[in-house]
Amino acid sequence: MRKINKILIANRGEIALRVMRSAKEMGISTVAIYSEADRNALHVRYADEAVCVGGPKSNESYLRGDVIIDVCKRLQVDAIHPGYGFLSENASFARQVKEAGLIFIAPSPEAIELMGSKLAAKAAVAKYNIPMVPGTEEAITDVEEAKVIASEVGFPILIKASAGGGGKGMRVVENVDVFEEQMKLAVSEATSAFGDGSVFIEKYIGSPRHIEIQVLGDTHGNIVHLFERECSIQRRHQKVIEEAPSAVLTPGLREEMGRCAVDVAKACDYVGAGTVEFLVDENLNFYFLEMNTRLQVEHPVTEQITGLDLVKEQIQVAEGKPLSFRQEDLQITGHALELRVYAEDPANNFLPDIGRLETYIRPQGLGVRVDDGFEQGMDIPIYYDPMIAKLVTFGKDRQEAIEKMIRAIDEYKITGIETTLPFGRFVLQHEAFVSGIFDTKFIELYFNPSVLEPKATEDSEEIAAVLAAMLLTKNKPKVSTTTESNQSGGMGSNWRKNRVK
Repeated sequence: MRKINKILIANRGEIALRVMRSAKEMGISTVAIYSEADRNALHVRYADEAVCVGGPKSNESYLRGDVIIDVCKRLQVDAIHPGYGFLSENASFARQVKEAGLIFIAPSPEAIELMGSKLAAKAAVAKYNIPMVPGTEEAITDVEEAKVIASEVGFPILIKASAGGGGKGMRVVENVDVFEEQMKLAVSEATSAFGDGSVFIEKYIGSPRHIEIQVLGDTHGNIVHLFERECSIQRRHQKVIEEAPSAVLTPGLREEMGRCAVDVAKACDYVGAGTVEFLVDENLNFYFLEMNTRLQVEHPVTEQITGLDLVKEQIQVAEGKPLSFRQEDLQITGHALELRVYAEDPANNFLPDIGRLETYIRPQGLGVRVDDGFEQGMDIPIYYDPMIAKLVTFGKDRQEAIEKMIRAIDEYKITGIETTLPFGRFVLQHEAFVSGIFDTKFIELYFNPSVLEPKATEDSEEIAAVLAAMLLTKNKPKVSTTTESNQSGGMGSNWRKNRVK
């Protein structure tokens, strides 16, 4: 047992704020780090202390593990919470933190390393009765040998980077004629993205659902699962909309997948919060995909249906405390949805957009949660992930959660940049999503940018306003020289000054 009194959050934006809020409720002091691009960011102003760790690029700041550990030593920090992304799944950094005598609020370096390799993860869980997609069990580099194996597995097949994620180093191969070219491209992309060109082959499951199970383990050998999240609405193999629970899992299938997820965690002596990902085919057969050894972006939907604060659970486990509940104590209550609000243009192949949040007004009301790191007038930095916020709704059932999400999307006012809000509204109203019968090909099958309502221009809005005034007064409209600006839900008087170094 080791009491944590001060935490440094080795991250930025909404997840840094998310961790700080839970820490504050636990009476724990917080330290923010920031790059030169984030000097005025909300997480910097919210923390008790804040330190600049370098230039705007992530490799000059948020990825500087040596600098971050030095800050911890200077400020007498007890623990580091890595959030997600950046150094959260870096086994080398986890070891450095441990060697420095600090607590890393994450699994062990060994678990991170083991599950960081898809092939090593598959080998580790092989002794458990966990369904896996047919394919190779080792990395393969010889093209001719790989071609033979692919033919034995049966086309179409999937070439995947062993060390990768996010769709990088991944190629779907329909037939043997294009295999050699696609394998070379996959190896090249994997080498460029991860510094490791190792690839392996799996049978391609054509219409899968992407369903993941949240797990939580302590240092006393207790491991539980916190049910599933449906993450099948994706673009470029990355999630945009998530929900909990899934619309298709039966109680029996949920229990079976939960058991398998716990077994995966046991295979690497897992401690802390993690996620086991599965593919589920149209016949509801499921296959182990990988394990993410960190808190997931979409963790709020699990919090909504279980009533648990996963960050607080992480901190308590890191202090050496046992879980305060057992598997049989957990139950699903209601339904939750999450829309990732990205600074992207859905009408232009979801390309990132940059600019200033000229208007930024968050939705409010019962069953609406917004996790963000921005306020009106702030710029979207070009150096980091383009996510602005996570919009979460919660209802007594799936239909109510959908209705609340549509209302919240309509209330969310963002101008100055394009966002995924219109896309989210399209998905929530589409019959395939409403029925629950969809898979990871939703965008490919149903989304056409032309279905989005055209965005009104400033000129058209001005003309409409003038015409409306003329109709109301039946006189020549007077030109007003004053305007009333919208106010965001900004810091207000509750935000106290911190010590910025």
